[in-house]
Amino acid sequence: MGPSSDAFNLPLFLRSALGGVLMGLANLVPGISGGTMLLAVGIYPRFIEAVARVTRLRIAPAPVLLLGVVVFSAILAVVLLAGPVKDLVVERRWVMYSLFIGLTLGGLPVVWRMARPVDLNARAGAAVGFVIMAALAIAQATGSGSAGASGGVVLMFVAGLAGASAMILPGVSGGYLLLVLGAYVPILSGIDAFKAALSAGDSAALVDVGLSVVLPVGLGVVIGVAGVSNLLRIALARFEKFTLGFLIGLLLGAVVGLWPFREPVRPEVGDVLKGQVLDAQTIEELAVEEWPTLRFDPGAGQVGLALLLVGAGFGLTTLVDRVGRDRGDSAG
Repeated sequence: MGPSSDAFNLPLFLRSALGGVLMGLANLVPGISGGTMLLAVGIYPRFIEAVARVTRLRIAPAPVLLLGVVVFSAILAVVLLAGPVKDLVVERRWVMYSLFIGLTLGGLPVVWRMARPVDLNARAGAAVGFVIMAALAIAQATGSGSAGASGGVVLMFVAGLAGASAMILPGVSGGYLLLVLGAYVPILSGIDAFKAALSAGDSAALVDVGLSVVLPVGLGVVIGVAGVSNLLRIALARFEKFTLGFLIGLLLGAVVGLWPFREPVRPEVGDVLKGQVLDAQTIEELAVEEWPTLRFDPGAGQVGLALLLVGAGFGLTTLVDRVGRDRGDSAG
């Protein structure tokens, strides 16, 4: 990626900061890829190179500064916007999921272009990726998830690993992976609670949320970014077509779990949720985002608006990709 990657000037600083903010937002919104956001501001190649160099202990000022600016900006965006985004997903589920479907499908041309010409290996990879993602989506729809505290910590760590993929892979949404793992709303709620405890100076709440959510997710993200970036380099070098086909399959399979016309339904006494039989007190303590969801029949207006939102999401991701290609062509 040339000598330009060894210089860190003001324009690169500003693009890194903007890319970090967009990447943070991408990890809050299922369907948007953080990698695609970095492409949009023209720093994706430098970011991948910086991660690879730092994780292999080839330390230099420019890569460290770039990573620092991107990561700090991303964290700032996540902390400030986690609460509002979570509320929209919980309270306007069918609207947000319709948008997510479009955003997810909009990432498909990014990887398709990288995979051309599509051969048998790419098709095999796509089939494997689709089956894996569809299985995750079905597991989430049937309500499987962790119930205990220790299981929750493990889930948060795995969710951090999953979310890290979106920071590396263009077109693949880490936010969606969090959604199908059942960790999306808990993580956003935890971040919002951590921010509230910090503002209130509640040290006990800070420690509780920090140990149960922030620390395991943070460790998962750090390990995931380092691992995925280096694995991606190896996989693309040795099995390029299969790997790119696998990414295409992930994107297509992601839509399986984004059926928008579902709504939260208040559980009743005696219902079983995550392996626990609910009583009246337990139900009162449940937040709306923890309620089970059921499908409903949409009206004609809802169907029409959902289709418009799918189109808008697809157009937005496609536009970001086009801007990223233009930036990539001009940034050298």
